[in-house]
Amino acid sequence: MQPSTAERIARLSAHISPSNLQMGESSMLERANCRAKGGAPGFKVAILGAAGGIGQPLAMLMKMNPLVSVLHLYDVVNSPGVTADISHMDTGAVVRGFLGQKELEAALTGMDLVVIPAGVPRKPGMTRDDLFNINAGIVRTLCEGIAKCCPNALVNLISNPVNSTVPIAAEVFKKAGIYDPKKLLGVTMLDVVRANTFVAEVLGLDPREVDVPVVGGHAGVTILPLLSQVKPPCSFTPEETEFLTKRIQDGGTEVVQAKAGAGSATLSMAYAAVKFADLCLRGLRGDAGIVACAYVDSKVTELPFFASKVRLGRGGAEEVYQLGPLNEYERIGLEKAKQELASSIQKGVSFIKK
Repeated sequence: MQPSTAERIARLSAHISPSNLQMGESSMLERANCRAKGGAPGFKVAILGAAGGIGQPLAMLMKMNPLVSVLHLYDVVNSPGVTADISHMDTGAVVRGFLGQKELEAALTGMDLVVIPAGVPRKPGMTRDDLFNINAGIVRTLCEGIAKCCPNALVNLISNPVNSTVPIAAEVFKKAGIYDPKKLLGVTMLDVVRANTFVAEVLGLDPREVDVPVVGGHAGVTILPLLSQVKPPCSFTPEETEFLTKRIQDGGTEVVQAKAGAGSATLSMAYAAVKFADLCLRGLRGDAGIVACAYVDSKVTELPFFASKVRLGRGGAEEVYQLGPLNEYERIGLEKAKQELASSIQKGVSFIKK
């Protein structure tokens, strides 16, 4: 039997906002009958903070990823508009929007991967620590939702300051009794993307041919590019090393200043986040040899969290790699990074334990 016009319209609207679906009790149409349940084989991904400066381009790029079957877009403002807009793209992923705290649980239920760019962006003159008090509370609330609704999901945390928000998320998950250190990943991929780009410029190569490991954390001196381990193998003068390291560390500030009050690094961050999320999804699919840098629960140093190369698989960060041989410049940088990282981590832990 052909569905009635009303049923077809309801089915279309269910793609965009299933919570708005209002039909008489006699209707046979339930959400389960809509393609919003997930038409294509693949993974269910939620973006928390999908209407923001990072969230919108991130949502668009995730809609283009063939590994995504269902894409949930959550925010406290403007998510219905972003959802409507992105849902018109003719790719496989079904898009559904969720607005406000009351819809957080629905946004998270059944997700395989949760990407969190939520929070306020940096403005000129702001440090990542200036963001702390606002974004720490946002991350805590969202992670409490994850603990309740999709405790087995992989979590990609972008909200700054990542050096502190990842420890916050870990403490929330520990309190809820669901903490799996392999499934909580701070996204430092933008540092790697910048390093690849800036090093390629100096070497006169295509950035896609360059791989620079970036370890430590995701702010200022905690960002430590290991230029002695660049692929393809190459060498830099001390001046080049200093220039490149500083530029990679200050990449975010470069964009904040260039935008002159109109925002921070949103587009390159969205690109880097999707690049990392895609690697996570390929790991979840069971692909072999998926390696990327991420800020994770770590035994690589004496610190409880540290960014280094990890192997991604069905369980998340299944192996955390050691740093490998460092030159003297990198060893000095590592000590500086660890000093600042220690206080950032403690700040995050104290926020939950206070």
